[in-house]
Amino acid sequence: MASLVPPFTRETAVAKVRMAEDGWNSRDPERVSLVYTQDSQWRNRVEFPTGRKQIVERFASINDLPLTGSERKFHWPLGRRPDDYPGLSELGL
Repeated sequence: MASLVPPFTRETAVAKVRMAEDGWNSRDPERVSLVYTQDSQWRNRVEFPTGRKQIVERFASINDLPLTGSERKFHWPLGRRPDDYPGLSELGL
């Protein structure tokens, strides 16, 4: 596979998005942060964390609030979305 850095082709862009999704689905703040650049800037209401360290320390809460079964839109075991499970585009979200 080609490098997952800009400029992206359709194939590398889809792979980059899937890599970010897999990071978030891991619920591991360290892994989530690796999907972003060293100097990433996030916005969280009025705060603007910068860099992977700040992303991990307070902002990568990663679904820390429990959901009931009826609130869930996606149903698979913890971890990576199964390859045959529709993504957001296929689900119209």
